[in-house]
Amino acid sequence: MKTILVIEDHADIRENTVEILGMAGYNALAAENGKKGIETALKEKPDLIVCDIMMPELDGYGVLHLLRKNPETQHIPFIFLTARTERNDLRKGMEMGADDYITKPFEDIELLNAIDVRLRRTAVFDQQYALSTHGVGEFLKNVKETGILDRLEDQYNIEPYAKKQILYQQGKRPRYLYYLVKGKLKGYKVHEDGKEYITDIYSEGDFIGFYALIEERNYDDNVIALEEAEIMQIPKDDFFQMIYGDINVAAKFIRIITQNVKEKEERLLNLAYSSLRKRVAKALADIHAKYNNEGEDNPIEISREDIAHYIGTATESLIRTLSDFKSEKLIAIKNGKISIINLDRLGKLAY
Repeated sequence: MKTILVIEDHADIRENTVEILGMAGYNALAAENGKKGIETALKEKPDLIVCDIMMPELDGYGVLHLLRKNPETQHIPFIFLTARTERNDLRKGMEMGADDYITKPFEDIELLNAIDVRLRRTAVFDQQYALSTHGVGEFLKNVKETGILDRLEDQYNIEPYAKKQILYQQGKRPRYLYYLVKGKLKGYKVHEDGKEYITDIYSEGDFIGFYALIEERNYDDNVIALEEAEIMQIPKDDFFQMIYGDINVAAKFIRIITQNVKEKEERLLNLAYSSLRKRVAKALADIHAKYNNEGEDNPIEISREDIAHYIGTATESLIRTLSDFKSEKLIAIKNGKISIINLDRLGKLAY
């Protein structure tokens, strides 16, 4: 049960708000002024605070300032209650770090909706995301679903893509953030000697192309459909609103993509220094994760040539290694599809 603290000097409003929250299933606490509100917040660590602006002894601005200075309370979502005559002063509170405001008198549903949105947003930021392109995609998808981004449209154009159809090419200027609704895509680069290197494999639920958008540069790789796919196109401006419209969103996003860059660097080091067996094993584990959500065990449906390009080796060498893994009962191969039999052993090869 989530705990909500209501700080309000007007007894009727305070009691009515507590009653509404209680009926909605929240554990509602009350404080009749700013000082007692601070004391209660420090003691109880509520999940969210609803606070009036104009109060005796310590007003809402003072409450917010003190709570944001304290490491134990600085991340608690904070919603101001404000009279219509105070709306011109509301910018001050938002600049200080308030998450939202509600104008008095307010409807019950307005209060509950505002609280629900803020609690869902907090859940998104508290969640641990995989330090990968897929992790970034999951974070962006969850941010969109919180309802914070009111201007963001519920629906975008979803375009069908045939197998081997190009999504974008190296050197082109980005205009959209792409969301993969269905299918599989691969990102790749072609070296001067004509050899292909796969930069990433995308599966359903992944966002694609955000690095070029963030850095305001042309694409540095190509992306093509591995099979029939459906792709949602999110306009660049809406993507920027998603990332920069909320400082918490931006901070979390930056932390994830920073780790994702480290992961890619480790993959390159693995390509350079690991044995072929270890490189193939790592690639199979990576690709298996792309084809499966938690608890699933779907076979890998990707060409041997593409796996070889992902690893950076000759197709013939890959096929020999896959044959070894099959004889060692690490994998099974049926109708060209690869199933992982022992993922743990595959990840702990000695050589």
